Amino acid sequence: MKKYELIEKYLVNFLREEVFKTGLKNAVLGLSGGIDSAVVAVLAKRAFGKNLKAVLLPSSTSSKSSIDDAKELCDKFEINFETVFIGDFVDTYFKNETNKNNLRIGNFSARIRMNILYDLSAKYNSLVIGTSNKSELMLGYGTLFGDLASAINPIGDMYKSEVFEFAEFLKIPQSIIYKPPSADLWSGQSDEEELGFSYNQIDEALRAYVDERLNKEEMLKRGFDKKLCELIIDRIYKNQFKRKLPVIAKLGYRTIGHDFLYPRDIKL
Repeated sequence: MKKYELIEKYLVNFLREEVFKTGLKNAVLGLSGGIDSAVVAVLAKRAFGKNLKAVLLPSSTSSKSSIDDAKELCDKFEINFETVFIGDFVDTYFKNETNKNNLRIGNFSARIRMNILYDLSAKYNSLVIGTSNKSELMLGYGTLFGDLASAINPIGDMYKSEVFEFAEFLKIPQSIIYKPPSADLWSGQSDEEELGFSYNQIDEALRAYVDERLNKEEMLKRGFDKKLCELIIDRIYKNQFKRKLPVIAKLGYRTIGHDFLYPRDIKL
């Protein structure tokens, strides 16, 4: 069996098991029109069928092509979806703000989206499925309590370059696969332009540093760009807080996050 056939089978089973062990049967996820949420939506569709609800959450600055791409995906894979426009929430909050900027608006929008997803998860008695890939998680390239929030995440150990390959295998629409990666936080925003390197370059460096455990000097000897090495190392350490539960000051014998570390599916 080919690599991505095995991965697909494993991740579909992973989604089912992690949702069903909670006693729930339904799942909800935000569908942006980007490649990550598209891949997760297809996996979730195969795991939950009609018990999956995809939610399109456009803002005033969202590109029309993103909305069209998300709808094309839903049509192709027969995914149930609904659309919730968040522009009014965002525009009202920032209406009288004098020092607003793209980053503040983008992060606020991401958190509004996740608020809505969690409310809908209560409405539909479901769990929120995450769509952040390993590259984003390692670099902290996401909004805390926004797109980084979820109950379970099937692609969090898959680098962005692998997500592209997996999307080809899953037959995601070409319009989604070949458009420039973007969190769509503001008009014209581009991940790779903002980071200064392509995801192929970033992932190659991340594999060396994270998976092979090379240090900076070893990476430079191998031929990696110095600025790229400094970028990934700096971001990995600066954004560690995004990959952890809030740090709790230890006062007792058994403290959550320190030595109270039961697995989530422990049973009495």
